[in-house]
Amino acid sequence: MENVSRLPNIRPSQNISADVGLIAHCDWSKTPSKRWMSLACRTESGWQISAPEPVGSTETLFERLAKRKRENGALLLGVDFSIGLPAAYAKAAGITGFREFLNSIGKGKWPTWLDVATTPEEIGIHRPFYPARPGSAKRAHLLDALGLTAWDDLLRLCERASKERPAAASLFWTMGGNQVGKAAISGWQELIIPNLDRIALWPFDGPLHELVRTNDIVIAETYPGDIYSQIGFPKRGWSKRKQGDRVRFADSFAQWFMEKPHVKPGAILPLIATGFGEDPHAEDRFDSLVGLIGMIDVVDGGRYDGAPDTPQISEIEGWMLGHRRSG
Repeated sequence: MENVSRLPNIRPSQNISADVGLIAHCDWSKTPSKRWMSLACRTESGWQISAPEPVGSTETLFERLAKRKRENGALLLGVDFSIGLPAAYAKAAGITGFREFLNSIGKGKWPTWLDVATTPEEIGIHRPFYPARPGSAKRAHLLDALGLTAWDDLLRLCERASKERPAAASLFWTMGGNQVGKAAISGWQELIIPNLDRIALWPFDGPLHELVRTNDIVIAETYPGDIYSQIGFPKRGWSKRKQGDRVRFADSFAQWFMEKPHVKPGAILPLIATGFGEDPHAEDRFDSLVGLIGMIDVVDGGRYDGAPDTPQISEIEGWMLGHRRSG
């Protein structure tokens, strides 16, 4: 497995906006009512952003988004759930390609792969998600059952701690407030697996600039937590769950729009000024826009897509769009 500090150079950034007709970012959740998305539609003068809205039915999502495009170009859909597998686990399981593995889930020797284990005895290479509910579950149960020794073995390279942020949660550990594992399960079941024959998965199917030029729908993993510092949010001392803290960052959003005159915020500035509202879904609307801003920066060539050009990343682990490690 590759060393984090010795990753090869990432692909250079480039403006690919001419090949993208619509950018959509979904703040995902295992709970459908907490799924919100923000959109940026390409026009002759740049990007027109619309107010965050519920994702709605995943069965009709692609068709509804296709109708929102005003010009030709791909639909680039960002989702903040894991798309890929930790390399150490993939090696232990004999998995050599993530996209190919998606076609195997629920079949052959993988019939219960997405079923979250309820006891340590149920965990195994062919059933790695744990625990189904809180209680006496321990991380050691998961490591022991999978034959791994360190928690980092259950993290992809893009999930590990860096100078910019702490480590993200592990795909397979399903306990905690963010429910990363269960969110990924629902995302794969509802969005990815049923549509494998009509979507391109970045970076598994190729570099982003090639995918948006040759495909109608391209899906990329995002991580709003990476974008906070890019917009100017401090590392500590605030919570996206608090309306007052979200209000504090209205000026940061406004400054970003001022520096991007080709990005038209439309009617969302008043929403930003109120901290995205005070209801329980406000934090979801907040992250949907934050993720969209990060995607626009990548599409416009202002930021690298971040993915190291290595087989481990492009075949097994995947990457978070725009994530660039500094150690």
